[in-house]
Amino acid sequence: MTSTPKIIVLDDDPTGSQTVHSCLLLTQWDVETLRIGLTDSSPIFFILTNTRALTPERAAAVTRAVCHNLKQAIALEGIHDFLVVSRSDSTLRGHYPIETDAIADILGPFDAHFLVPAFFEGGRTTRNSIHYLNINGVDTPVHETEFARDSVFAYHHSYLPDYVAEKTADRIAAQEVQRFLLTDLRTGVLERLLNLHNNQCCVVDGETQADLDQFAKEILAAAAQGKRFLFRSAASILTALAALPPQPIAPEKMAAYVRDGKPGAVIVGSHVQKTTEQLTQLLQAPGVEGVEVEVALLLEPEDSNFDLLTNVVNQVAHIHQAGKTPVIYTSREELTFADVQTRLDFGEAVSTLLMDILRHLPRDIGFLISKGGITSNDTLSKGLALPTVRLLGQVIPGVSMVRTESNHPQFPNLPVVLFPGNVGGANALRTVYERLSQLA
Repeated sequence: MTSTPKIIVLDDDPTGSQTVHSCLLLTQWDVETLRIGLTDSSPIFFILTNTRALTPERAAAVTRAVCHNLKQAIALEGIHDFLVVSRSDSTLRGHYPIETDAIADILGPFDAHFLVPAFFEGGRTTRNSIHYLNINGVDTPVHETEFARDSVFAYHHSYLPDYVAEKTADRIAAQEVQRFLLTDLRTGVLERLLNLHNNQCCVVDGETQADLDQFAKEILAAAAQGKRFLFRSAASILTALAALPPQPIAPEKMAAYVRDGKPGAVIVGSHVQKTTEQLTQLLQAPGVEGVEVEVALLLEPEDSNFDLLTNVVNQVAHIHQAGKTPVIYTSREELTFADVQTRLDFGEAVSTLLMDILRHLPRDIGFLISKGGITSNDTLSKGLALPTVRLLGQVIPGVSMVRTESNHPQFPNLPVVLFPGNVGGANALRTVYERLSQLA
């Protein structure tokens, strides 16, 4: 009987675990912490690199550092069968091919790397190698969406071979990319997989979870015959590769994790339009009160930053004492910056402020909802200072819940929701709040 390969996920923000459960998320990547992930009983674990928030140079350096340590940890544990996934955004934003190049250089050679951006819970599908985002019931090629105009990760193509050529500056030409279409997945691709070599670039369709479930079975069969594969993917292929049973507590029952049934706190850092829509709905829910953080003040002299923190913390304490849930959100106006580095630096300053606010939250909150990928990463690694955390499952499709350890110095056994910026309908954030507050 062949063993199932360990699935090692380098996640460029902390929300890629949004389709699995009961596995470890690592926020640091020293060799000993990586060995904890490799020896955990779950078939899959995540290393939260947060590289989407970094410059290309820093993203490459972090990825290389992770892989160097992984190589040591894998050798120390005597692991021979593993798959590596560079988990990224399902709307094609991120440092591709920088991260997959770094992984292949250190952990390779690989026979192929697969781009699998489908994420069904978020309305992302791929047909005929064209990647779509469902917007208000209409499948829209992603290059026509706001995500393609991202100030850091802009792109011009939804047809994945052209996307690869664009991002690799034609190092990989579009016609060199192997396409795995829906008809291929549904009739069998094992023979093709066995014939791949030299890190061949492949793009994979996906219209339903069943498509990727079938593809994953054949990937695992090829891996059992010695093929070595690397993935650049969204979350849905992880569901298929890990093949986990249902999560321990059903999504609609996850209020059972809330501490003493108490009100929680919500921190909203994401700025995408979907987040703003969801925030608007949440602020209309019973039992919440909004606290706007005027982030433009961070451009002022440093003394005013302290006043900003003090003001927010005082408002939060007052709302909590009144038995309500504070919703702390960054001001919604879109600021402009001279260059990408200045924008990234400002984003870091905003996140630092939000983490200062988190550390000053009342110690007896019942739950915490963190909205936005970078915000959620910082919540785990900086705000709560967790080297590892156990994923409980999904509270709604695509939205994960984790829990701090019982010996956490500030917030023991606190359920924390990691809510991606661009997942869910207009009422999704409100639904999660009401579910945990037992209002729904």
